[in-house]
Amino acid sequence: MSAPLRLVLFDVDGTLVDSQGSIVSAMTACFEAQSLPVPEREAILSIVGLSLPNAMAQLAPEHPDNLQHRLVEGYKEAYHAQRLEQGAASSPLYPGALDAIEALHTVPEVLLGVATGKSQRGLDALIEAHGLEHYFVTRQVADHHPSKPHPSMIDTARSETWVEAANTVMIGDTKFDMDMARAAGVAGIGVTWGYHDRSVLDSATCIIETFDQLPRALDDIWI
Repeated sequence: MSAPLRLVLFDVDGTLVDSQGSIVSAMTACFEAQSLPVPEREAILSIVGLSLPNAMAQLAPEHPDNLQHRLVEGYKEAYHAQRLEQGAASSPLYPGALDAIEALHTVPEVLLGVATGKSQRGLDALIEAHGLEHYFVTRQVADHHPSKPHPSMIDTARSETWVEAANTVMIGDTKFDMDMARAAGVAGIGVTWGYHDRSVLDSATCIIETFDQLPRALDDIWI
């Protein structure tokens, strides 16, 4: 009897890549362009994972929608400019990330995907910069879904791959990722090297501190 298909979904920023420098820099640029006080670094990192409109609504709640929209567009422009200038260096892979992806990719019954608050353009550019084009069979981005923690990204990834909820795992560094996993009825693996404190990952099925711990965590969930 063949093993059932498994689906492993990765968040991107704070999970696969360390993009905090680029995020903080782009956020600083877009607030300064509107002559607004720049949010504290901790505040900026706290919204990583949300779609940009939701993120700006949290960072600038006192400002009208049209100004929040200008902040969103300014952020996109600044982030895109950094990516063109720095390439892969603007969002380096975390230690062990590529090894973990490659190891899972060799398992016939395991499918890989991403569920990210990035735009389609941003995700495609990052995947190309790191040479990851052939690993992910499903790519869910903010352009096509409600913001995390709404379960739409996971539900759609499962629909595209025909994998049952019991055989699906979401891996991420934020409370939004873990709450999304819970809302979708799938297991969530929280990681401690990202942008949210371990204490807020209370919806996680389990928490890991290095990519080396991922195989054991997956085995504990599925076996």
